[in-house]
Amino acid sequence: MPRHLDSSLLRTGRYLWRVPFLLWHVLVNLPLVMLTITLPVRHIKVRGMRLEYRAINWWSRWLMRVFGIRVRSVGTPLPGATLFVANHVSWVDIVVLHSQRMMGFVAKREIASWPLVGWMASKAETIFHQRGSQKSLGDVLALMRERLKTGYSVGAFPEGGTRNGRELGPFHARIFSAAVEAAVPVQPVALRYGRDGMAQTQVAFAPRENFMQNFLRLLGNPMIDADVIFLDPILPGSTEAEGRRRIAETARARIAAVLPAS
Repeated sequence: MPRHLDSSLLRTGRYLWRVPFLLWHVLVNLPLVMLTITLPVRHIKVRGMRLEYRAINWWSRWLMRVFGIRVRSVGTPLPGATLFVANHVSWVDIVVLHSQRMMGFVAKREIASWPLVGWMASKAETIFHQRGSQKSLGDVLALMRERLKTGYSVGAFPEGGTRNGRELGPFHARIFSAAVEAAVPVQPVALRYGRDGMAQTQVAFAPRENFMQNFLRLLGNPMIDADVIFLDPILPGSTEAEGRRRIAETARARIAAVLPAS
């Protein structure tokens, strides 16, 4: 059988079982999560985690299973108020991270309009930023600082956007000012797709590929592993935390050390 035909048949087979699984997850499981998030249950905790956070964690984990992405956590995420920073590969990054640790992300405003993912991002305390707007960035930093000071965790992608999966971009230092001013730790997190990160480019957006095209392509792709690697944190008061630029350089270096060489 020709290789392209075999690949086409396998992709069709994946759609045949993943699409019904996705519909079940959206039409049956999602309303249950919506109900949990909507109800006044903030005081209820399950194994030390607020019930609505546990629901988002559960839903995210199963959404990745629908896509054939097997998520594995490496290392230990810090408890309490922490600024988590990660490399940015694709839209799945937020879902993969939420499957392991609850945090309110800083994300581009366009995500709010994306089907399904946008709604979940909004309910998961995402802070939306209008790219190119200094006023929006100032508002985002103020909200990040407020959340961190009140004990909530925040997640950010210091590269400022996704790339092609082949390289790690520079980290913008300004995003770290919220952690400096709130005096909370920064924990770098490396997101690595495929064995030793060899599937980074498969997960990343292809040239001129929009969200829906990427969504459908990943839904038909073969199963892959995704490693969420929680690295050594940068603690307030340490020599590594002397200024936001030093923190940005340290966080980037730690993430780059465990990603495949570009």
